[in-house]
Amino acid sequence: MSIPQLQSAFKRNILGVMIAYLAAIALGVIAGVWQEPYVMTAAHFISTVFIRLFKFLSIPIICVSIITSLSTLSQNKEGGKIFKYTIFYTLLTTILAATLAAALYIIMSPANVSVSNVTSETVHKIAGVSYLDYLQSIVPDNFVTPFQTANVLSVLLIAASVGIAISRLPNGDSQDLMIRFFSALQKVLFELVNWLILVLPVGIFGFVAVLAQEVSHGMDLGGLGTYFAIVIAANLLQMFVILPAFLLVKGLNPIKVAKGMFPALTLAFFSKSSAATLPLTISSAENNLHVNPKVAEFVLPMCTTINMNGCAAFIFLTVIYLMQNAGIAITPGVIFAWIFIATLAAVGNAGVPMGCFFLSASLLASMNVPILLMGVILPFYAVVDMIETTLNVWSDSSVAVAVNKDMKFSAPHQIGSAP
Repeated sequence: MSIPQLQSAFKRNILGVMIAYLAAIALGVIAGVWQEPYVMTAAHFISTVFIRLFKFLSIPIICVSIITSLSTLSQNKEGGKIFKYTIFYTLLTTILAATLAAALYIIMSPANVSVSNVTSETVHKIAGVSYLDYLQSIVPDNFVTPFQTANVLSVLLIAASVGIAISRLPNGDSQDLMIRFFSALQKVLFELVNWLILVLPVGIFGFVAVLAQEVSHGMDLGGLGTYFAIVIAANLLQMFVILPAFLLVKGLNPIKVAKGMFPALTLAFFSKSSAATLPLTISSAENNLHVNPKVAEFVLPMCTTINMNGCAAFIFLTVIYLMQNAGIAITPGVIFAWIFIATLAAVGNAGVPMGCFFLSASLLASMNVPILLMGVILPFYAVVDMIETTLNVWSDSSVAVAVNKDMKFSAPHQIGSAP
């Protein structure tokens, strides 16, 4: 059977896909608990290779998708409308996530902890990096470095500039040639994605085995239990209550949308990178939910870089908690201000593993708040990062189907319309 035939069969049988993923998860758990050296060596190799492959594809896809979408703005009004809807829904869901985190923090009131004996080389290195340095690094000084360093926001800035520049060219052969080139390049990238999706269960096995091995070593939360409970609760409530309510308000069935996005959500959980998951996110939206490519290939790359619900909650909770531990009074005014600061900071975060952790540490260091407690949070952040990344991709998917509904590109029942 040819690759296109295999791909077609894979898309038709969603139940078979779920079974394959669950089997890969089960085998991964067994391997991680068993911890046979040769099997774990293979699992680490597989997980590393898959992460590298998805990162290899995600950065070009972000760039080419944004360029392709923005380059046609002068030819129709749809691009401008899609952009406005995307920004509005992104800010709305992110603010809701930060506000929910603030409410939980006030209700649960985590106690301070003592970290006098804690050291972390990683955290000390972060202390020398300010948030202004982080923002400065977003501005590229050449076309190559952002792609080499996987600086997603720099790539987004380059892509937006090039796309808008192409759209401003006089209508003619030059503009048509550029649009056709990037459209063709986009098709090539998605063909590569389709090949990778065919063997995705192998990658999931590697991710799960590595995770199971780490978890089997055990964790001791100590005095940070309430803080971690708030972080996880904020993410889960946003995931299972706020975003489904948002979809219902838009007349969409959240269960059907979640089912269609299941492959992407699964990869997001184990890869801990919304940027690395992007190729599969776009594929799931287009093939399973019938989101119009004009929406999926613009909204999802954009949301991957600016729509960070999980990150907004983590930044707010972590910054406020460490400020509290440093003896800073947490007043209603401080909480209100940090809801918006966390929202804006999350918009500027990159969709890569541990992106929220390092961004939170940079914000704290720039304010001269002691960040030694970040060394205590760090060992447990892997689990938090998995939940956050899944929430981010779920939020991206929700925004995409909502925009698709507003643009009336697709019949409502095709994308899980609520009955």
